[in-house]
Amino acid sequence: MTDGFDDIRTAVRRRFGEKAEIANVVVPTLGGVNRTVLFDLMDGTSIRRLVSRQETYSAEDNPFLPASQQFRVMQVAFAEGVPVPEPIFEYDEADGMGNGFVSAFIAGETMPQRIFRSVDGGGKLKIATDLAALLAKLHAIDVAKVPFLESVPDSVDVIGNYLRLYDSYAEAHPAIELGFRWLECNRPPAKRRQLVHGDFRTGNFMVGPEGVRAALDWECAHIGQPMEDFGWLCVRSWRFGQIDLPIGGFAQRAPVYAAYEAAGGDKIDPEAVRFWEIFGLVRWAIYNVMQAYAHVERGRRGVAFAAMGRNACLVEYELLMTLSGYYN
Repeated sequence: MTDGFDDIRTAVRRRFGEKAEIANVVVPTLGGVNRTVLFDLMDGTSIRRLVSRQETYSAEDNPFLPASQQFRVMQVAFAEGVPVPEPIFEYDEADGMGNGFVSAFIAGETMPQRIFRSVDGGGKLKIATDLAALLAKLHAIDVAKVPFLESVPDSVDVIGNYLRLYDSYAEAHPAIELGFRWLECNRPPAKRRQLVHGDFRTGNFMVGPEGVRAALDWECAHIGQPMEDFGWLCVRSWRFGQIDLPIGGFAQRAPVYAAYEAAGGDKIDPEAVRFWEIFGLVRWAIYNVMQAYAHVERGRRGVAFAAMGRNACLVEYELLMTLSGYYN
């Protein structure tokens, strides 16, 4: 009788020996794009908690990095001292599991509302300044160490890439089109291109009692402008109700910008952050259109994906209010 995880067990034994075993297997209820499985690896001398991630969906309009490139970015970040789950091994063709990888498990909390409830004002500021230091370390990595990202569409032209993605759906969204027009007219001067996480937001990092433990979800990493990461972190949707605290619902901007610069990051340009924040709203609106389109047209059925179609109009509203200056 099988427990349904023989594929992972076989892949583990190929790398750690025939006596290796997996136990305490858990399939998280969150997430829908990847098959995520938590398990203990027992190799006869030790027990280690690991995480398996396998791609379960692919399409021509998929804007995310393949698992193999995510794994390589994580390897570089880990080697450079960026807090990230340690990459353990990548699945290969002999595993017969498609694209995916295994990394170390890091305990902590990712759910925004639980984090907000568990810390006071000082704790929130500590989390926010931890995020700034993490970004400074990430942005300092020599892009020559991730040459494979140079061909990623977002590395070539992130705004043009999302415009092409939006156009592919042939849907009329005037607010999104206005957002693109504003971006075209207000693009800040390009500065040194650096390694960008691309999805650095509340919900995508692990928090413990001492602060931020790890940055998660590297499928949007690319070479770009570092203020992209700050703009995405500040998008109103990622404040999860803490709307007066623009840094992810944790803090005001000024002390976090100062912490980033103190940790070795380039001088923050607030206007550039605003530009990328508006781009973030455009991008998030398109993501919602994309998921609803896949639900209706591509057979990727799911209540969450259908609900994102409705959510697109809420993001469009936030975009318009931000462009008007009413939201900040």
